[in-house]
Amino acid sequence: MEKKKRLRDLIKHPLAALVLSVGIIAPAGYIAAQAIAPSDAAVAQALKTRLKNTKVDRVDCSKTNGLCEITAGSQIFYVDPSGRFLVIGRVYDMETRQDLTAARLLEVNPDMLLGAAPGRAEGPPQGQPARPAAVPAQPRKLSLASLPAAGGIVWGSAAKDAPTVTVFSDFRCGYCRQLSSVLEGMDVKVIERPISILGSRPLANQVFCARDRKRALKQAYAGEAITDTTSCDTSALDANEQFARNNSLGGTPVIVRSDGAVLEGYRPRDVIAAWLKGAKS
Repeated sequence: MEKKKRLRDLIKHPLAALVLSVGIIAPAGYIAAQAIAPSDAAVAQALKTRLKNTKVDRVDCSKTNGLCEITAGSQIFYVDPSGRFLVIGRVYDMETRQDLTAARLLEVNPDMLLGAAPGRAEGPPQGQPARPAAVPAQPRKLSLASLPAAGGIVWGSAAKDAPTVTVFSDFRCGYCRQLSSVLEGMDVKVIERPISILGSRPLANQVFCARDRKRALKQAYAGEAITDTTSCDTSALDANEQFARNNSLGGTPVIVRSDGAVLEGYRPRDVIAAWLKGAKS
């Protein structure tokens, strides 16, 4: 009788219901482990090991059954209670009809309210709130002089008079993927410097060590397998990440103009074009 009661209680758990509904057979011990309320501190500790290069600002396992919400700079993502499985996407409450991820993003980045409405042809990924379109009144500046040239993946325009931008990106960042698509359609030279915000360092290594880096970069953003990669010296990527930590670059993308002016977050094409024209020679 007691065994039947435990089984009924277990089936009521959201993760167990999901496993049963899609027909996946999981070890009973794993499902049982998920039924135990996770500890924010335990998840944070697990992420220190698994996301070594990501500064986690907040862990909240209380809002959504079976998921822990992670805040890292301007990024919001989710992990399972063990801190093993990373989930990048949106969480919707279908009962209250609320986009929980969007609400948290606005808490973390209140200036998003100044941005253009989502849904533009060149806007952010569908369902994600737009980043602010206005350039800050007191723009930040960064000197890239200390960075090794080897840490940049160069693509885009080959014209001598084309403006140059340096982009700090994460290959698992949806805004970075969208920005890459926008820059590809502009007459601009791009120096892309991968940094690992969302545990993407192994993927960055694959792109960096690929025989055709430009092709591998597109494959990474498209979620395709990179097959022409090999092992190589990736210390230049270490320099990128150290620079990001030293300068508190906690989110991606970060765009740096040739004169050091910084634009943080995704911007649509017209804003980037206007911003580039303001470069000081």
